[in-house]
Amino acid sequence: MGSFMLRSTAFDDGQPIPGEHSCDGANKAPPLAWSDVPQGTKSFALVVDDPDAPSGTFRHWGAWNIPADSRTLEEGQASQFPEAVNDFGEQGYGGACPPRGHGPHRYRFKLFALDTDRLDLPPGAKVELVEKAAAEHMLGKAELTGTFERK
Repeated sequence: MGSFMLRSTAFDDGQPIPGEHSCDGANKAPPLAWSDVPQGTKSFALVVDDPDAPSGTFRHWGAWNIPADSRTLEEGQASQFPEAVNDFGEQGYGGACPPRGHGPHRYRFKLFALDTDRLDLPPGAKVELVEKAAAEHMLGKAELTGTFERK
């Protein structure tokens, strides 16, 4: 399994996510770009989660059937692809929103390079299902982690 590079112009790996990409701001997905994609990639799937949530991993975003020739997602662009229902119960991106005073949380942006043109998932699929389906077709995975804290 190969690893490749995922980055954002909004924040560097391990650094704070700007407030505009949180529930306290515009709640827009940050721009993403990737490179060094594994050979044979036929599509991508994206999952964003918070492993530091008090009730266990909280899933903020899932998108799938992103074309193999894609190398970027502009800010808030993913709606052109199928998007999962996040743990807020909404379809699409749900920004960083940890409980106030809970300290900084990590937000993992995970991009999966897949060996299939499409994941056959139903409309309204949950993020957890996207990640499970992607794992079955994974050629490689890129990860970018940002942090966010609400004081």
